[in-house]
Amino acid sequence: MHGGNQADHSHHQQERRLPRFYRPSEFLIRPRPTHPAFWLVAACCTLLWVAIILAGLAILIVYLVVRPKGPQLEISGANLNGANLDAGGLLNADLSVLANFSNPNRKVDLRFGQVQLDLYFRSVLIATQGLGPFRERRREAVLRDVRMVSSSVALPTDAAEAWRAGETGNRHPMKLVASFRTRSDLSGWLHYTFLTRRHCNIVVGAPPAGVLLASSCTSKH
Repeated sequence: MHGGNQADHSHHQQERRLPRFYRPSEFLIRPRPTHPAFWLVAACCTLLWVAIILAGLAILIVYLVVRPKGPQLEISGANLNGANLDAGGLLNADLSVLANFSNPNRKVDLRFGQVQLDLYFRSVLIATQGLGPFRERRREAVLRDVRMVSSSVALPTDAAEAWRAGETGNRHPMKLVASFRTRSDLSGWLHYTFLTRRHCNIVVGAPPAGVLLASSCTSKH
């Protein structure tokens, strides 16, 4: 009996000496129930992403079907009413331009919010003019009479010599740059904004008969 007690006592001491990592029950982690607010937030995020994806697909489909185009500008007429370049290279000029603004779209209207016209001679800005807001319906074209006035604009030596040569040869080449900010109405809730620049190279004669001799326009977005 005494020997049996000693064996049991020795067995209990060995159990107490066992390292803690030999007891796996101590490392079991009981899962905690997920709070309902977590599932609510997850559902809201999922619905939001689905709505964003569907809206993007709808916009893409409408854009591919309608294919909106930016406005066009052509110079229908121009006249250099008067011009004077003094000995100091200061230019005073009065140019009238008949600008043809057109909407090439067949399905959407265009709203012109900002239109700025800049007139250049030999890369020198000699006049600028702005137009107020207006609207064009599909396939519509509107003629606007724009007056570009230069007042004591200093020309570099090479530009002044080119202007005097144009007076002799009855040809003044210039560049008219039109900057557009327009909006197309694809539907009652969908709009598309265009930022377009239209470059028009024009050639006018010397005044008083400074009529338009040539013009060509290209677009740059």
